[in-house]
Amino acid sequence: MNTLKVTVLLAALTGLFVLMGQAIGGNSGMVIAFVIALVMNVASYWYSDKLALSMARAQEVSPAQAPDLHKMVEVLAGRAKIPKPKVYLVNDPSPNAFATGRNPSHAAVAVNTGLLNLLTPDEVFGVVAHEIAHIRNRDTLTMTVVATIAGAITMLAGFARFAAIFGGLGGRDDGEGNNILGLLAMAIVAPVAAMIMQFAVSRAREFEADKWGAEFAGTPDGLSNALLKLERGTSMVPTKTDAAHAPLYIVNPLKGMGGFAKLFMTHPPVEERVAKLRTMRAKAA
Repeated sequence: MNTLKVTVLLAALTGLFVLMGQAIGGNSGMVIAFVIALVMNVASYWYSDKLALSMARAQEVSPAQAPDLHKMVEVLAGRAKIPKPKVYLVNDPSPNAFATGRNPSHAAVAVNTGLLNLLTPDEVFGVVAHEIAHIRNRDTLTMTVVATIAGAITMLAGFARFAAIFGGLGGRDDGEGNNILGLLAMAIVAPVAAMIMQFAVSRAREFEADKWGAEFAGTPDGLSNALLKLERGTSMVPTKTDAAHAPLYIVNPLKGMGGFAKLFMTHPPVEERVAKLRTMRAKAA
């Protein structure tokens, strides 16, 4: 993910947020939304790791508490030539994992207990390698910032629906009341647009992290086998998270929830990811 693409993405999401503020509160609403978006961008940069870890209720563990996991992170960070990230466990039976942090020097790897219970050591090694790849490629900051803004857009859409239901908000500084149909349209379209942007970024970053993760692990086998198990496991036991933060995980944690969540598949199909990894294996043979 290059700097230009990240800048365009964040500008688009910020612009969408500001337009929603204008639709709800006129020029004053637009200014307020811009200030909020600016604060969120700055806060997300400095506190992206804390935001994501707090959402997951992750707990930092010491080498004494999780020696095998710490050793994997240490070895793989060395191969990726980045500082060793902090290590967190999430008490969640759903098998999944994610990485977060504004840069490699302020990063963390979080692993669900369900993943450790399901996978073999080689498969866990492959998953951790994938997350280390995200940190090395600086995906973690981008996706956490995007998740924060997308979540705020969804929240603002709720206000827009509320305003539309109750006949719009009066007292706009442009002398006009809110257009009820416009508010409803914004409330429906804006969250969808935000999720589509996340979807486009997520597909590219997952394929790239799979590739580099396989390189760091020394083989794509552990990761490819892990992905197949995680696909089944998360279908049976979905992670309790929201759609805005779903792209942070190694596999889509919401697909097992059905209904509306199926519209926002933020990851490439596992079959495609495994096929690419097996192609790597065949070329190396």
